[in-house]
Amino acid sequence: MGLIHELPVELSNQIAAGEVIERPASVVKELAENAIDAQATQVLITVHQAGLRSVEINDNGVGIAADDVEIAFQPHTTSKISTDHDLFNVRTLGFRGEALASIASVSKLTVVTSTDGKSAVKAEFSGNDLLKKKTHARSKGTTVTVEDLFFNTPARLKYVKSLHTELNKIVDIVDRLAMGHPDISFRLIHEGKDLVWTSGNGNLQQTIAGIYGRTIASHMYAFENSDADYQIKGYFSKPDTTRSNRSYISLILNGRYIRNYQLANAVIKGYGSKLMIGRFPIAIVDITLDPSLVDINVHPTKQEVRLTNEGHIGDLISEGIKEKLSTQNLIPDAVKNLERKTTAETTIRPEKPEQISFDDLDIVDHISEPDPEPLVVDKIPIEKLESHPIFNDPDHLQAWDNRLKEEKQPTESVSTFPDLRYIGQIHGTYLVAESSEGFYLVDQHAAQERVNYEYYRKQIGEVEADQQRLLVPIVLDYPNSESILIREKKPVLESIGLFLDDFGQNSFVVNTHPTWFVAGQEESTIREMIDYVLNDSKISVAAFREKNAIMMSCKRAIKANQHLDDKQAIFLLKNLSKAENPYNCPHGRPVLIEFSNRDLEKMFKRIQDSHDTRESE
Repeated sequence: MGLIHELPVELSNQIAAGEVIERPASVVKELAENAIDAQATQVLITVHQAGLRSVEINDNGVGIAADDVEIAFQPHTTSKISTDHDLFNVRTLGFRGEALASIASVSKLTVVTSTDGKSAVKAEFSGNDLLKKKTHARSKGTTVTVEDLFFNTPARLKYVKSLHTELNKIVDIVDRLAMGHPDISFRLIHEGKDLVWTSGNGNLQQTIAGIYGRTIASHMYAFENSDADYQIKGYFSKPDTTRSNRSYISLILNGRYIRNYQLANAVIKGYGSKLMIGRFPIAIVDITLDPSLVDINVHPTKQEVRLTNEGHIGDLISEGIKEKLSTQNLIPDAVKNLERKTTAETTIRPEKPEQISFDDLDIVDHISEPDPEPLVVDKIPIEKLESHPIFNDPDHLQAWDNRLKEEKQPTESVSTFPDLRYIGQIHGTYLVAESSEGFYLVDQHAAQERVNYEYYRKQIGEVEADQQRLLVPIVLDYPNSESILIREKKPVLESIGLFLDDFGQNSFVVNTHPTWFVAGQEESTIREMIDYVLNDSKISVAAFREKNAIMMSCKRAIKANQHLDDKQAIFLLKNLSKAENPYNCPHGRPVLIEFSNRDLEKMFKRIQDSHDTRESE
């Protein structure tokens, strides 16, 4: 007897489920897409225990005929394609005929469906086996309930992450579907709490507001571009409203969310030099094209596609964004960022984050401002340096000086750092100093970074009771998916003295902040701290403190082309000499370069190779 045999249907379905159904979010995606294909205008998604206990999708679509219910859950059965021509002209989100069979093979599934709103059928499955089928009553549409996911494939549960992570994945899927279909109302409920709820009125900007918050939605530009084959439209954020990763760039192709690195880069390219390095925009790009110009059938989850003339589509995106930006006056936002000040009141100890009334505060004006970014000022006149935060904070400087004195106890080891005498400054960037051994060029920004880093490393590591209270609290809006992770990581944030209070469904309010925050940069500092947590969900408290110490040291360091007077330069060199490691900035760059007396003598030929003047015999 031969070794090759046909796999049992149950086993082949479980194999297919391994490709299509990776986690609860996969169930939500496949069933919600079926609801969209069924012409639903309302999709209600209810999940328990992040979908591991149950997922229920309720829609008001066309429903499934009673005679088709049983066959619909068999492998490779579909109503969406019939011929090979249809395969390359796909106009629906689903078409493979694998989703329902794959889900049923690894769960306990119940479907209730009606095509006319008068009579309905209810069917129950367990691992693809039909347990019972009977008449029922419900309005027109379909309800699919999936319970005990992976009950018969327990090995799959090993790869399921924490409940917060799984719920975040579900929210992200619903967010993308809602942005791809603003004419459909999506509602996601987890343990009785609404996480996503869009109006379905067809207004994409309102949908964005429901997902990312009103602040972000109000600071986005609408754009469009098209030619004979492609139509591009959507929204993108102003250059000063950015994030630290690309995940906020959503590409929608004929209503389908896709991942495409080249098209995401086209969005970034459209900004030109208006984006800060390492920052990424928020964008929703809706691409409409003839289905024959795209091959959807290249990946089981259908999120990766093959496009005809992908480069040209990218050019249309970049040109559309570039043209829109060229008509906007971006200067007012920069001025607003420069002038932003947060008024401090007094220091308190936040035993518990205090609940304050917002009735008398103008919160709307505050939260409508764009996310601030740290400003890099190319040149500050000498007469204005007195107001620079580095040199205009005697408490900060005195605290740093006192701390160094306390830590620099006499030891047997002798410092190898030279005793520098300041000479002058070059191009407002490098300090020139000398010692008995030679002369030195000091990078003033790197030097200040090192001094600040050693100060903030200790300040952040020793969370003090004192907190600065804000007269006007800072309100932060985040998508529901990220709000879940932020709540999970609150203890990490609190380890450095950052306390967030819930302020609505997907917003947080900050009433106090550590006293070592840079004045005027409170909100941008808080957002960067939160970005660290969102980008690395496994970040340790120690690594988190280290990252923030480096960030704060850079923010408060003087920049290139900032001219210092003699007193300021001498003060900087003095504090550098007291640092534990005065030779490198926190990023590893050298702080100073030495030219020894011998090096100078060699350069000026004062030292030459000896010559043997004796003539050969």
